[in-house]
Amino acid sequence: MTPRPSRPVRALASALAVGTLLTTAACSDGHGGDAGGSDVVASPVAKEAGETGEADKAKKSPTPTATAALTKAQAQTALITAAFLEERWTQAKDADTWHNSLLTGKVDEAAFTTDKSAAADCQRLIDGLYDEDLLGKPSGASALTGFTEGNSRLLYQVATYSKDDLDKSLPWLKSLPTKCDQFTVNSSEGDRTVQVVAAPLPKGSDARQAVTVTVQGSTGGMPVTLALDVAAVQVGPNAITVTNGGVDGVDHDSTGNAVLFGTQRLKDVLAGKSPAPSPSEFE
Repeated sequence: MTPRPSRPVRALASALAVGTLLTTAACSDGHGGDAGGSDVVASPVAKEAGETGEADKAKKSPTPTATAALTKAQAQTALITAAFLEERWTQAKDADTWHNSLLTGKVDEAAFTTDKSAAADCQRLIDGLYDEDLLGKPSGASALTGFTEGNSRLLYQVATYSKDDLDKSLPWLKSLPTKCDQFTVNSSEGDRTVQVVAAPLPKGSDARQAVTVTVQGSTGGMPVTLALDVAAVQVGPNAITVTNGGVDGVDHDSTGNAVLFGTQRLKDVLAGKSPAPSPSEFE
């Protein structure tokens, strides 16, 4: 099928301009040094009591950090809205029920003549896309939302994972264009050809990977091609996962917007800040 023509997206066109605005400052109270101008010297007892009070206060009110695990409320707040996609996307109410039947079946292991272990990686990709748990099962708080535009769907997830598992998942995703560049999936509706290629993402300091997955087959006796962008960004033990596309092709700009602005939104939430309601506040 003919992919949709690319549409200009204002937010990504200004990505370089806003790059420096999207960095997250380290959490610091910014205070230090002596009292200055005072001739009163605190007694050792008073000084010790003051220090103890400050220490107790610090224990009771820990400073938020950008690498902490998400709470349930934070995960919900970190979700983007349609305003961050800057297209005709509409927020869906049933995103937690989305499953695509084209992403089912058994990978043809016999076709892997040189690296049989790669078949397991390809199967993990297909199963993860269908079950919407590409990075594994969250170990902590999680939240998701979805958007539709014509025949396209964009699923956006934020969750806390085991950091060890997450540190392995992104390199695994990066390896897929080599291990699973093209393979066959056997299904009840016939064989399907799957291709995986590397996909671009807006640059950033965080660990991030993206691939585009194309599935060619048939459903209901009619030929069909499904194209999906799959992107993930790690922020400490937390990650954003974006799956975007459909039978009309992929709007890569929307994937990039979700990653670009979603990463900053997640960092703001983790740092205890109120995230901007729309990308315009970054510009």
